Amino acid sequence: MVSFTHQDPTRTEETWLPLINEAPHLGAALAGIPERLVVLAAHPDDESLGAGGLIAALAAAGTTVDVVVATAGEASHPGSPTHTPESLSALRGKELHDAVAELAPRAGVRLLGLPDGRLADHRGELARALAQAVGDSGDNVWLVAPCRSDGHTDHDTAGSVAAEVAEAARIPLLEYPIWLWHWGTAADIPDGLHLFPVDTDAAARKDRAMAAHHSQVAPLSTAPGDEVLLAPEVLEHFQRPFESFIITVPRTARRVFEELYADSSDPWNFEGSFYEHRKRALTLAMLPKERFSTVFEPGCSIGVLTGELAKRSESVLAMDISDRALALARERLDGADGVEFIQGAIPEEWPEGTFDLVVISEIGYFLLPGQLQATVDRAAASLAEDGVLLLCHWRHPNSGWPLTGDTVHQAFRSGSGLEVVAEHCEADFRIDVLMHAPAVSVAARAGLL
Repeated sequence: MVSFTHQDPTRTEETWLPLINEAPHLGAALAGIPERLVVLAAHPDDESLGAGGLIAALAAAGTTVDVVVATAGEASHPGSPTHTPESLSALRGKELHDAVAELAPRAGVRLLGLPDGRLADHRGELARALAQAVGDSGDNVWLVAPCRSDGHTDHDTAGSVAAEVAEAARIPLLEYPIWLWHWGTAADIPDGLHLFPVDTDAAARKDRAMAAHHSQVAPLSTAPGDEVLLAPEVLEHFQRPFESFIITVPRTARRVFEELYADSSDPWNFEGSFYEHRKRALTLAMLPKERFSTVFEPGCSIGVLTGELAKRSESVLAMDISDRALALARERLDGADGVEFIQGAIPEEWPEGTFDLVVISEIGYFLLPGQLQATVDRAAASLAEDGVLLLCHWRHPNSGWPLTGDTVHQAFRSGSGLEVVAEHCEADFRIDVLMHAPAVSVAARAGLL
């Protein structure tokens, strides 16, 4: 952790000019504007100092803005003879609302009230609140947060939690330095720095928002312990005609899988693994019909299960997000009758028509939560009257992906309107077979009942 105080001499703006002059504009990393902007601050005033221009400009352009502030900043003046932590909390809360109203009058503001200076002890609460603010709808969202290497424990914690939330939601993260401009050098700035030019109107709004944080930009009183925290030479870092963000752009699911198949033609060892052979045999054995007319298999990978499904159906429509995986699948099943391969992702590119069998195997946990429900709806709607939906998923955690196999299966079992007709669950994976009610058992189909 960097050791500094607000009373230390601040870096001059000239210190930063070489770095700033070389930094690209934000548009080089992120095209267009988001539908929603979620801004996290560790304390009231961070949002205005680090991202006030961005908030004002995007709100004016129609972006929905939500500001989440972790602490009330009640520890800003620990030696104040005129203000208690409680009165500072109330004062800074009011300043926050006044400042955000200057930047974006319709913005949502949520003050979490976590302990100032001890945010690291409340990571879980912050993560849950931030994930709730980001949501799971898959909308075009940018998450803005303090820099993870800002040098202040609360800022570093807020940035670290934001990075985890952004990775799970697969949304861009824009980190803004605050104290790093005060104590750091160009060598301390992480890679990915981009500049956001602040227009005249946004700059004026930002100036008014910063001024609204009276307790930070002016002395609380003339008494010792009530001195100003943000001196004019510190504020100069936030009066530039631009703002600075370290941008992390998430890898798309398609890119992740293209890279995976570039490294290996069989990344899960479908061909050589006893585990995969056994799981595939169980999957096929649980199908309640001997043959099917039309089959849809999203996430077909290199086509190993596709080939088995083709033996029991008239036609198989096999989809994968990866072009490389599809090329390997086409090579594997070259000449197989009734198999068509298409590139795409669910739920957005779910094909039209109805199917006698839909197989969703080992792909559900790669979806965002909002995409999962849409997939449940599309799968149920596309199933023929006597159709079968088979689910098969790994039950252990998947690093970097928000869902688990159990979560995926529960979503289908509780939200599809379909009836579970067969299930298999063991430590490593589970298989569920669902049909429209009233489902007919295998024995009943065979005339044994």
